[in-house]
Amino acid sequence: MVTAAMRRNRENQIRLLKNAVREAFDGSARVVLGEGAVGCGKTELIESAAEMAAGAGALVLRAEGTRAERNIPFGVIAQLAACAPEGAFDAVPPAVPPSVPPAAPDGDPARGAGGVAARQAFVTAVQRLAARAPVAICVDDLHHADEPSRRYLLHSAGRLRQASALLVFTESLHERTDDPELGTDLLRRPGFARIRLEPLTREGVAAALARTGDTSRDPAEAHALTGGNPLLLRALTEDDGPGRAYVQAFLACLRRSGDHTEDIAGALAVLGALATPATTAGLLGLPEAQVRAGLDTLHRAGLLDGTAFRHSAARAALLDQLDPAVRAERHRKAAELAHAQGHPAADVAAQLLAAGGPAPAWAVPVLRAAADRLLADGEHRRALRCLTAALEGAGDDAAGAELRTALAAAQLAVDPAAAERQLAEPLAAARAGRLPAPVAARLARLLVTQGRIDEAGEVLRELGVDTAAAEGSPWDDLRGVPLLDGLSAFPYWSARTAPPTAAPRPKDHPAPHRGAPAAAAPHRPALAPSGGHGYVSGGLAQSGHGQSGFAPSGNGQLGHGQLGHAPGGHAQSAHAPGTPVPGGPGWAAAFWGVPEWERSARGTEMAEALLRRTSPAETTLAPVLQAMRALLYLDGPRRALPWTRTYMDEAARRGAPGWQAVFALVRAEALLRQGDLPGAESLALQARALVPEHDDSLFHSGAGALLAAARTPMGRHDDAGREVCRPQPDHLAQSRYLLTHLRARGSYYFATNRYQAALADFLDIGRAMRRWGIDRPVVLPWRTLAAEALLQLGEVRQAGRLVADQFASRDIAHPWVNGLTLRTKAALGEPAERPALLTRAVDDLRRSGDRLELARAMADLGDAFKQCGDPGRANMVNRRAWQLAKECGAQTLRERILPGRTAGVAEPPDAARHAELDAKLSESEKRVALLAVHGHTNREIALKLYITVSTVEQHLTRVYRKLNITRRQDLPADLPFSEALDLA
Repeated sequence: MVTAAMRRNRENQIRLLKNAVREAFDGSARVVLGEGAVGCGKTELIESAAEMAAGAGALVLRAEGTRAERNIPFGVIAQLAACAPEGAFDAVPPAVPPSVPPAAPDGDPARGAGGVAARQAFVTAVQRLAARAPVAICVDDLHHADEPSRRYLLHSAGRLRQASALLVFTESLHERTDDPELGTDLLRRPGFARIRLEPLTREGVAAALARTGDTSRDPAEAHALTGGNPLLLRALTEDDGPGRAYVQAFLACLRRSGDHTEDIAGALAVLGALATPATTAGLLGLPEAQVRAGLDTLHRAGLLDGTAFRHSAARAALLDQLDPAVRAERHRKAAELAHAQGHPAADVAAQLLAAGGPAPAWAVPVLRAAADRLLADGEHRRALRCLTAALEGAGDDAAGAELRTALAAAQLAVDPAAAERQLAEPLAAARAGRLPAPVAARLARLLVTQGRIDEAGEVLRELGVDTAAAEGSPWDDLRGVPLLDGLSAFPYWSARTAPPTAAPRPKDHPAPHRGAPAAAAPHRPALAPSGGHGYVSGGLAQSGHGQSGFAPSGNGQLGHGQLGHAPGGHAQSAHAPGTPVPGGPGWAAAFWGVPEWERSARGTEMAEALLRRTSPAETTLAPVLQAMRALLYLDGPRRALPWTRTYMDEAARRGAPGWQAVFALVRAEALLRQGDLPGAESLALQARALVPEHDDSLFHSGAGALLAAARTPMGRHDDAGREVCRPQPDHLAQSRYLLTHLRARGSYYFATNRYQAALADFLDIGRAMRRWGIDRPVVLPWRTLAAEALLQLGEVRQAGRLVADQFASRDIAHPWVNGLTLRTKAALGEPAERPALLTRAVDDLRRSGDRLELARAMADLGDAFKQCGDPGRANMVNRRAWQLAKECGAQTLRERILPGRTAGVAEPPDAARHAELDAKLSESEKRVALLAVHGHTNREIALKLYITVSTVEQHLTRVYRKLNITRRQDLPADLPFSEALDLA
C-alpha cells in the first residue's frame, strides 16, 4: 500500500531533512533513514544532509558501503574515523591495529566479549566531538556496510539521545541487510524519521525538466524512457536523448540493484518478447520466486516496464556485454524453451537466428513455418533469414530444393535478380524427376513470374500439363490440376473468380479508347520473304555478313549456340535448328496476356476486375503482371499506367522493393509506349536502384534494355550502347526479356546506321515470337521494324512483303498497329500517295496514345507535304511534330525535323497558358483547331467531324479571334488537349 510518506514530493523530503538537522543541532539527536530504489536520489539525500550540516557549522563524518568492501570488518567505521580530527577515535577498537576485539563464536567481532565496550567507546568518542560542535554521521548504502560497522552505528543511534548529533543513513529497498534488528531498533528511536525516495511521477519529471530549463522535451516521453528514475532522467537530458550517458546510467543502476539482477536483465535482453518470469527462470536456472523479486526491484527502480526495457539502447548494451559464446548458447536455450512452451514459430525463429550457426534438425520445420507467417505479414527480409537458416540445416537434397524454391519466392519481394539464382537447383531436381509435385508447381509459378518461358514449360510438362495446346487458353488446362497451387488462378479463370485480397482502385482511371478493337481479325500465317541478298525463305535469317552474330536458319528457329556475348555485343540464341519448342505456343502466349484476355469482348474490363480484387503476393504476381500487360497491349498505355502506379505504391507500402521494381519496369514499358522517354528512363533507373546489381540477372537485363530503348531516341547513343552491349545472362534466349533486349539493341544499331545488325535483331524477334506462339504486332511489331531496316539497305521488295504480312495480322484493327504499318507503307509508296497514308497513320497513332510514334508519323507527313509542293501545311505539321518530339525528349527526331533548334534543355509545358487555352475554346473549337494543327485541310476536317466546310471555317474564325491570331500557321503547336478529345 502506498503511504502518505511515499507520496511526499522532493520539497517535503528536504523540509523534513532540514527539521532533523535543526533539532539535532539543538541537542536532540536525530536519525534519518532514506530508503529507495537505485538511482532514486539516496546519494543526493546524503549530499543534501552533509551540505546542510556543514552549513550549520557541524563536523561531517561520511562513509559509503560498497559491495566490494562489505566483508572487511569495520571498514565503514574506519571511513568515519578518517573524517574526524586526528586522535578522536584512537580509543575505539579497532581504530588502532591490531586492537581488534576478540571474535564471537559466530565470527562477528562486534558480538565478542569486548564488543559492547568497543561500541560504547565509539559512542563516547562521538559525544566528545559533539560537545565541541554538532556532528553529522552520513552513511550511504548502509545495506552494503560490513556487519561490525552496522552494529556500531545501531548502538550509536540508541545512545546519542542528548548529543548534538545527526545520523543519516540510506538503504536500498530491495537489498536490505539480513539482520532485522537494525530496522526494528531504529523504529523505536524517538528521533527517527524515514524518507521514502520514489521514482518521479510524470508531474515530477515535468518539474525536474523545468528546473533544468529543458522545456523542449515532452515530459510524458521522458517519463516513459526513464520510469521516473532521477539518475536516468539526468542522463537523458545530458545526452539530449537516449545515448551513451543514458546507457551508462542504466548499467550503473543495474549493477547496484542487488544480486542476480544483472543476470536477470541480461536474460530479459536475450528473451525479448518471450520474457516471462518462468522463461527467465528456466534460462538462468534460478528459482522463479527469486526472478520475480529481481524483476520487482528493476521495475520499482524504473529500469523496466514489466519485463520490457524502456529503450532499445539498454537492451542492446546488455547484449553487447555478453560473451558471444554465452549469448549464442542462451539464444539456443531460449529457442528450445519457447518451442517447448508452445510459443509462435516466428518467436522461436527469432531466437534461432540470433543464436547463429546451423539450425538443429528440430528447428528446420519451425523456421519454415515462421517464414510462411512472416511472408503473410509482409516481413520479407525476416522470412528470408528464416529460410536461409533452414536451408543450412536441411538434411537432404529434396528438402534443400523445396527450401530454395521457397527462398526464391521470398526473395522475389526483395531482390528479383537474386531470386533467379535460387532456382537452379530446384530446376535441376525437376528435370531429374526428383521434385514433389507441389514444389514443382510453385517452381513453375515462379518461373512464369520471372518471364522464363521455356523453363516453366519444362516443369509443367514434368507435371503432366499439356503446355502445347494450340487452341483456347493454356490456363484452362491448369484448372484441373490442384497440385499447381495457385497457377490456376491465372487470367481467364481468375477474372471470374475473385481472389480474396483487395487493392485500391487507381484514381481518375480513364475509360477505354473507342479505337480499341472490338473483335480480333482472322489469323493469317506469316508470309516469309524469299529471294536474294542473303535472306532465307521461311526463316528470315540473315546470311553470314559478320554483323549480327546469328547463324542462318530456314525453319524459323533462332540459330545455334548459347546466348552469350558475341563479338560486337551480339547475343546468340539457345536453340539449334530443329530443336522442339519447349513450352509450345499455347503455353508461351500466357506470358504476354493478350490471347487469353481478348477471347472476351470484355477482356480489358476482366483484366481490370482482377487488378481491383488482387493485392501483390507470390501467387498473384504473375497474373497481375499479365493483366497489366494485357491492358497495355490491348488498350494502350493510358489504361495500364494508373494500375502500375497503384501497385508500385502498394509494394512500397508493404516494404517489398523487389515487387516495386518489377512493377516499375512494367510502368517504364508503358511510358515508352506512350512516348515519355525521360519518364521511362527514370522508372527503369528507379527499378534498377531498388534491388542489388547482378550481372547474370534477367531482371537487370530487362531494365538495361528499357534504359537503352529510352536513351536511343533521346540521342544518347553512347549510354544506350553500354546497356545493350554488356554481357547478357546465358538463359536470356529462353525468357520474355529476349524480345525487350533484341528490340533495344536493334533500335540502337539502327540509330547508329548499322542497319544489317539491326535487321538481324529484328528478324530474331520474329523467330522467337513465332516459336513461342505470340507473333502479335500488338505486343511487338517486329515486321515494321525490320522493314525500316530493309529500306535502309535498299531491299524495298522484302520490306513490302513484311508490311503486307503485318496488314494481314489479326491486330491490324488496333490503332497503334495500324498507324505504325501505314507509316511504313507510306515510305514504300510513291510521293503522291504518302500524304493520304500518313494522314491516316497520324489519326490512328494519336488515338493510340503513343506521342513519339505520332511525332515520327507527323515528321514524315511534313516531308510528304513538302515533296508535294505544299510548304504551308508542311511547316504546320513540322511545328507540331517538333513540339511533340520536344515533349517526348526525342532530341534526334527534333534535329531531323528542324535542324539547329535542339540546343538547350526543353522547357516544361506552360501549365498556366495551357489552362487558358483550354478555358477559351469550346469542345468543337478544340477538335477543329487540333486537326488543323495536325495538317488537315478544312475539307478533311469536315469529313472527319461530319460537319460542313462552312462550319469548320466558322470554328476556325472564332479560334483565331480568341487566340488573337490571323492565320492557321499561327495556331499553337503545343495544344494541351490532344489526348482529351476523341476525333475518330
